[in-house]
Amino acid sequence: MTEEMVHMGAMGLLTSVVAPGIVMAGRRFVPWRRVPAQPVLVLPLFLALHAAITIAMGVAEFAVPADLALHGLLLVAAMWFWLPVLQPRPGAPDAARTVYLFLAGPSLDLAAVYLIIRGNEPGGLAMIVGMLPLGIAAVAVTWRWMAREDRLARQRETGLSLAGGRPEAGK
Repeated sequence: MTEEMVHMGAMGLLTSVVAPGIVMAGRRFVPWRRVPAQPVLVLPLFLALHAAITIAMGVAEFAVPADLALHGLLLVAAMWFWLPVLQPRPGAPDAARTVYLFLAGPSLDLAAVYLIIRGNEPGGLAMIVGMLPLGIAAVAVTWRWMAREDRLARQRETGLSLAGGRPEAGK
């Protein structure tokens, strides 16, 4: 295992595991809802920043202070990226979170694909593997959304059957 594989895999995990972990752990202490995080704005900006940092770190060596600054910037930006999923605004549809994650997964892998094309196969593949938890999160969010919709449909059916085929008064 090369140093580059470890580094790029860690960058993937920073985005897909560490950042959402910090957001979830900080729910009680950090007023995340005050952070402006419109998915339509967050996703393209994060994609561009992620690609720039990933490609820069994949093709060049940086001094330790610059390297730490780039990793810190990536972590903060990744936390911002996860806010529309983990701290959605009131009234945000579940479908939007699902689409957001399913668009983000392959889009974020494009920077790693670029590294693979440039000849850094181990680093690019390690980053793709490090980003796999994002796909797992997309499936989990989708599953929760489907289960919630199913539960609501059953509740509506039960309400209709209890009222003799007619909706209950006030519903």
